[in-house]
Amino acid sequence: MMYSILRFIFVLLLVIKPLTAAADNTILILGDSLSAAYGLKQEQGWVQLLQDKYDAEQASIQLINASISGETTGGALRRLDALLNEFQPSHVLIELGGNDGLRGFPIKRLKENLTSLVNKSKQADAKVAIMEIHIPPNYGPRYTGQFTASFATIADETDSHLMPFFVLDIAADKNLMQNDNIHPNKTAQPMLRDTMYKSINDWIN
Repeated sequence: MMYSILRFIFVLLLVIKPLTAAADNTILILGDSLSAAYGLKQEQGWVQLLQDKYDAEQASIQLINASISGETTGGALRRLDALLNEFQPSHVLIELGGNDGLRGFPIKRLKENLTSLVNKSKQADAKVAIMEIHIPPNYGPRYTGQFTASFATIADETDSHLMPFFVLDIAADKNLMQNDNIHPNKTAQPMLRDTMYKSINDWIN
């Protein structure tokens, strides 16, 4: 009798485990140097710090950091099919556009690429968040205004979640930036982790 009960429990666990794994949130992060821990060790970057926090909480959230320093929306678009096929994420976070703006790429191209990134991700049954990106004002008010507004526009048109720019407040404090005044330093990474912890939880919940 006891053997039969133990066997039933064992079989039940085999069934429940795949169901639990299927319920996990796998978040693919498509980002640039801000998420790729530029100038730092990978374990010092906000993505790994956030994964460590989730692990400590035993949260069923896995972060896949596919961020590359210097990445543009067009570059990510060329990589996306392979990433979706490999990781089959439940969520895709698009933290891109900064390098498009810094290179003065046309706003129309930025919008087209963002739309394609969202559509491809949704076709793979992933929920999508677009982070609103800001660039320095020296590109002129007309371009910077259209640039920033494009993220909300695409999020609205594609019914995607719009996430606030996570570096906005930190960028104003030189003590939290590397010498290039573009990338947050090691001290800023836990702050970015905490900001993204809230933003991601607001999104997936």
